[in-house]
Amino acid sequence: MVSVSPQRIAAIEARRDELQGAMSRSDLPADRFVQLSKEYAELEPVAQAAGEVRRLRDELETLGEMSADGDAEMRQMAADEVADIQSRLPEAERALALRLLPRDAADERAAMLEIRAGTGGDEAALFAGDLFRMYQRYAEDRGWRVELISASPADLGGYKEVVASVTGAGVFARLKFESGVHRVQRVPATESGGRIHTSAATVAVLPEAEDVDVQIDEAKDLRIDVYRSSGPGGQSVNTTDSAVRITHLPSGLVVIQQDEKSQHKNKAKALKVLRTRLYELERERLASERAGARKSMVGSGDRSERIRTYNYPQGRVTDHRINLTMHRLPEILEGPGLDELVSALITEDEAARLAQLDQ
Repeated sequence: MVSVSPQRIAAIEARRDELQGAMSRSDLPADRFVQLSKEYAELEPVAQAAGEVRRLRDELETLGEMSADGDAEMRQMAADEVADIQSRLPEAERALALRLLPRDAADERAAMLEIRAGTGGDEAALFAGDLFRMYQRYAEDRGWRVELISASPADLGGYKEVVASVTGAGVFARLKFESGVHRVQRVPATESGGRIHTSAATVAVLPEAEDVDVQIDEAKDLRIDVYRSSGPGGQSVNTTDSAVRITHLPSGLVVIQQDEKSQHKNKAKALKVLRTRLYELERERLASERAGARKSMVGSGDRSERIRTYNYPQGRVTDHRINLTMHRLPEILEGPGLDELVSALITEDEAARLAQLDQ
């Protein structure tokens, strides 16, 4: 277990007190107050955890003195209290260490959720639809908002591809470990022989970019083409040039958007997707440049990595990264049941990062 030094704890609490004093000044400019308030809001939970560790350590020291100098009754009482504090201190120190772990700057951001049918034809598209509904219900249960960006429905239901924006508190922090290949084992409705088929869908969760994150010079960096959008089977075909294809010339990334009837709305959505994908490319580049970059125990986020299997005949879901099997497949697919699985992934990631600090 990582142990935080008394000097660092003192520095954390001193900075918290310093911020409190600075914010109480009547002549503080408004913009400076906002800046200090933000730092205080981020530091206060850390300072509280640090204070708890300091108090427990101080009590242990005091009780040690009582054990050395007191009579037999006093020594016994001190020994009982020492045992109690020693049982509480490791958890308090772990809580502080977790607070001090480097945070992913994108954790509090909204996320772009992309689901694509993989191997398995029509059954894979149906499974992609099941996954999308699972994430929609999970988002609804957490009070998040899901906005459909684009969708390519399959002939028998489900999606060949679906992209949505998920906004709310801590969206990316809870969904980022969902990226990868999800596999399903079940008997398709079209299977007359009752044979179990295996299909797959790919999930990508990207933190949404803000305008300041990605600088784009539309005149130099983009080629924007407009054309008439087309619907399945020749239906719902627009008679105006509302579909938009944006090519980012420096990277070669191409985004197509045609779900809206308005060219302006299609362009805005396409730019949103483009910024998010460019932001993710930059995040990946920075991560690969860090010396000794850690690959988390729960996976790298590589979209080609098989991460989870949904087995319908046995009613189970297995996450292969942490070897966790839950026999509650219907509850998980309903959305709220996914939270226990997400929490287990986050806990495993925290444990891996704490172990890394302890080396």
